[in-house]
Formats: sequence, structure tokens, C-alpha cells
Amino acid sequence: MRAKDVLLAEDDLDDLLHFQIAIKGIEIPVVLRHAKDGEVLFALLKEAIPDILFLDIHMPCRNGVSCIMEIRQNRMYDNMPVIILTSHKHQSYVDLTYRTGANFYLVKPNTVYDLVEKLKMIFSVDWEKSMYYPPKSEYLIA
Repeated sequence: MRAKDVLLAEDDLDDLLHFQIAIKGIEIPVVLRHAKDGEVLFALLKEAIPDILFLDIHMPCRNGVSCIMEIRQNRMYDNMPVIILTSHKHQSYVDLTYRTGANFYLVKPNTVYDLVEKLKMIFSVDWEKSMYYPPKSEYLIA
């Protein structure tokens, strides 16, 4: 099985560590790349389009909302799943990112175990077969 190329755009180092630990628990081979802000994210996207992008909303340089808007305006990224990964559960963010084309909105869990379980669900989608845009009632993973 080919390792999944996963790109995490996250400025908080504690959240990065949490994600790194959790990704090992999904039992799928993963190569994890990291962008500390929106500018680095777009530089890494130019190098290689990941199999899946996890995107924080609040980052320096460019926030996640402006990043998702720019990503969905570029046909080159049409087949790239974008998962919002944030601690913010504000309905306005959920609505905005849903409308702008994110595939899921994952609220950062408090434990690594909970994050592993949610990641397993996200990785169970066959993203290579087809892009999955859930109905709004299934978009928020909290």
C-alpha cells in the first residue's frame, strides 16, 4: 500500500504534535508534511498536491478561510480533499467553510484517542475514487 501524502496546515506546535501522534494510530502508512502558515501551505502545494489536506482556520499570513477559497478557485486542486481542523465550533465558520468547498469540518478533540477515531472515519472515505461532499448534517465532526 502506497503511503498517503498528508499535509497539515497548523501554526500551533502542540496541535501539530497531537496530530503526529494520532496519525500513527490510524494504522495506514502516512507521510506527513507540515505548513506553519498559509504562505508555506501554498509553497508546499506547488511542490506536490497531497492526498488530503488538513487546514486550521486561524493561522498567520493567510487564515484557513482565505486558503480554502483560493484552493477551490484553482482547478488544479479540484480532487484534493480539504478537511478543516480547528478548535472553533462557531456556526458561522462551519457555514462559511461548507459553502466554500471544504469536505469536512473537524473540531479538534481533547484526546489523541478521539482524534484517532475521527481520523479513521475521514481516511475510510475512498478519496481516490471520488470526492465526497457530505450533506450539511454530516459535515461537522465534533
